[in-house]
Amino acid sequence: MDSLTPAVPVAVPPAIPDQRPPRVWKFWGTTLWGLFIFAAVFLGQVAVIIYFVLRQGGSFDVAEAIRIVGGGLTISLSVILGLPAVLLATWIAIRPTRIPFADYLALRWTSWRNFLTGVAALAILVGGWDLLSRALGREVTPGFMGDVLKSAQADGALWLLVIAFCVAAPMWEEIFARGFLYRGWSESRLGVAGAIFLSSLAWTSLHLQYDWFFFGEVFSIGLLLGYLRYRTNSTWLTIVLHGINNSAATIQTFWLAGSG
Repeated sequence: MDSLTPAVPVAVPPAIPDQRPPRVWKFWGTTLWGLFIFAAVFLGQVAVIIYFVLRQGGSFDVAEAIRIVGGGLTISLSVILGLPAVLLATWIAIRPTRIPFADYLALRWTSWRNFLTGVAALAILVGGWDLLSRALGREVTPGFMGDVLKSAQADGALWLLVIAFCVAAPMWEEIFARGFLYRGWSESRLGVAGAIFLSSLAWTSLHLQYDWFFFGEVFSIGLLLGYLRYRTNSTWLTIVLHGINNSAATIQTFWLAGSG
């Protein structure tokens, strides 16, 4: 009978561990995946704009569409949506490397001494640009920022704009530039200096709404943040410093717009 037949053990082949070592994307891998991450951000932000334009209904009005695109509420939501888009796209890019997400992006804190040094360096750099701007008879803050703040205030979305500029934007921009791009490019033939320069240039290209003067200021801030990322091996530090800079700029813009 079957119940009396001794069971014959079935040999189970031993599991073969995956011997592939963790690896960092180098220059081309980082560049191509960087374009993928940028495309994810772009599509996410465009989706917000399309939603607000289509929500108007009726015939398509170019002037009205331009007003909506430049509105504080639209800009706030499109910037905030960039954060989940970057997190998801970056996770997809990092997963094949077999390196933990936080380790790959250097999402670790640093010492308070490094933090205070970073704050002081950032204050000196931005203060120098402000003095130069005044000496040249230029606006201290970009004019469009005041318009966006007023638009958001009129829409009752000022709080949302503050979250977008001071929290969401610093997080996803730093994860993208000083986290992902710097990590891969610094371990390629570019080296640390080349990675700082190129990642700063890539980050600055996200701010083409500025004129040449503010473009130069943003690029110099990118170089400082890149250097701090290198010296401290902490992207959280650059995220916090970026948020402090944006918060100060938002407060300054709001104050100037109110006193103007």
